[in-house]
Amino acid sequence: MSGTIRVNAETLRRFTAALFAAEGVPEASAARIAECLVLADLRGVSTHGVFRVATYLKRLRLGLFEPDPAIVVERVGPAIAAIDGGNGFGMVVATRAMDEAIAIAREAGIGMAAVRRSTHFGMAACYPMQAIAAGMIGIVWTNASPALPPWGGRAPFFGTSPMAYGVPAGEEEPFLLDMAMTVLARGNVFVAKSRGERIPEGLALDAEGRPTTDPDAVLAGGSMLAFGGVKGASLSFLMDILGGVLTGAAFAGQVGNPHTDFDRPQGTGHLLLAIDPARLMPIEAFRARMDHLIREVKRQPRAAGVDEILIPGEREARRMRETLRDGIALGPELVAALRAEAERTGVAVPF
Repeated sequence: MSGTIRVNAETLRRFTAALFAAEGVPEASAARIAECLVLADLRGVSTHGVFRVATYLKRLRLGLFEPDPAIVVERVGPAIAAIDGGNGFGMVVATRAMDEAIAIAREAGIGMAAVRRSTHFGMAACYPMQAIAAGMIGIVWTNASPALPPWGGRAPFFGTSPMAYGVPAGEEEPFLLDMAMTVLARGNVFVAKSRGERIPEGLALDAEGRPTTDPDAVLAGGSMLAFGGVKGASLSFLMDILGGVLTGAAFAGQVGNPHTDFDRPQGTGHLLLAIDPARLMPIEAFRARMDHLIREVKRQPRAAGVDEILIPGEREARRMRETLRDGIALGPELVAALRAEAERTGVAVPF
């Protein structure tokens, strides 16, 4: 794209953290928010990268994000914690929740954290990655604002509600699956709108239930389509149960949209699990078994036109190595938006 620039990841992370710190977010929290956003860009998930900065800052200035929330953690059982996120940034709240799940898993072998009163937490893979770094399996479920209808409906009700799973390996890349309940992540609709582009066919409906490629029609009461038809729609139903009903968070179409609902907090809920494989076998044996499975998967006969079988997360890991080397590509619209936020906050722009 004409006008696209490339920015060093660490430079972008420091700049992003400075924007949030300038608006009253504590330095450690600002650093974690920036880390998650830039990590998404590094892994090629630009819909959950620094593209989100302007919206997050707007919600912060409106008092819809608490800059320094009083996160309340209550151990309600031997392996369960209930967490009130205090309307803090989802990245900060979910990071604290996974830390708690990992700590419980060290004691009990498995730990679960049920989170209420949180907000959009960015790329879901961030939190299983915490568990992987601790030598554990990480699982994350969340609910989200209305984006797709129940099976047979036409109006948005359930969220795109991603789920993410991370499993450590040894010499191979870890298994890292992060997927929304729609074929196309809703962030792509906002990106297409900002660029004046269409979205691909067959992925969304307008407010009348008709197929559309117009992002404005999707955002004006339209809906996304679940992957796999009834299967994806049913999983989105389950995400609202696990992320909303069970946790005590908003649910049944009541989670606020971070991009359009500027009159109330989101009330998002998450459910995070950590599992310690070392309770079942030595961790070295588990890692070796994972390596064996991955190698066997990758050596299977390939379908016509396929050069290589990749495991979940491998493509993103390769992209991350490339962008760490070459820099993160920022289009002209995003550069302008980031520079406008820098001017407003008094933060120097390093690009």
